[in-house]
Amino acid sequence: MNYRHLYHAGNFADVFKHVLLLQLMRAMQRKEKGFFYLDTHAGRGGYDLSTTTILPDGRERPPEWPEGIGRIWGENNPPALFADYLSAVRAYNTRLGAPELALNFYPGSPWIAQAQLRMQDRAALCELREDDAEALDLDFSNQPNVSVNLMDGYTALRAMLPPREKRALVLIDPPFESATEFADILSGLREALKRFPSGVYAVWYPLTERARSEWFQQDLLALGLPPTLVAELQIVGDASEVRMKGCGLLILNPPWQIETEIRAAMPALVARLKLEAGAMTRVRWLVPEK
Repeated sequence: MNYRHLYHAGNFADVFKHVLLLQLMRAMQRKEKGFFYLDTHAGRGGYDLSTTTILPDGRERPPEWPEGIGRIWGENNPPALFADYLSAVRAYNTRLGAPELALNFYPGSPWIAQAQLRMQDRAALCELREDDAEALDLDFSNQPNVSVNLMDGYTALRAMLPPREKRALVLIDPPFESATEFADILSGLREALKRFPSGVYAVWYPLTERARSEWFQQDLLALGLPPTLVAELQIVGDASEVRMKGCGLLILNPPWQIETEIRAAMPALVARLKLEAGAMTRVRWLVPEK
């Protein structure tokens, strides 16, 4: 499937991913020592929700954000766990000139993460598409602790690890345009773990067929993984005709207490983002902590 960020900005998967990303950022910042944030498939810094997306074949793509951030944006009393997430979205939306109550702009992972960085933290954003990398460069040219790199994200795992900070949070969030994407993730993680085994690696993946994600996880086990936590959100049941039924996040070397925090977030996420009966969440250890 093609999961280029531009086509899905603000949808249920973005809400899931960005809420958990912020939890991971906060967990990394429990220590005063700075850390390195690496986004291997950054996409653009953010997205204009008010414009119509035209597919390469000329068709209009219906927006997905109304069933994602749109379900939370106008909520009167959202749970406290959404506070950081909504604050980040509002800050970006306002920064680009939207009226306070109008949701016109949505931040991608680069802006979500950059807004949380401390002076001692550093980020590298990698993007292979020239147009998206150019947009990133324009967005972050004045950010001294953020670098934009026109390069393949899997190459970045070899080129940028280990970091000088000796601490890292790596987001691997590919577009799944290639039939070999799962294999590429496996290869990238194999190299990354050799170079920097103590890094925190967060891998986003779509849930289309249950078997496919289970095969992926079984293949991962062959790498000799460190402790690995799996969090998955389904917005429909397994038998639904909806093609993308949900998404997941694999977290290698999860920070202390993050399991508890993610488990607390999942019921609120599925309650707001479910599309059909059978929606569910799962949080489990693929490789338990010792």
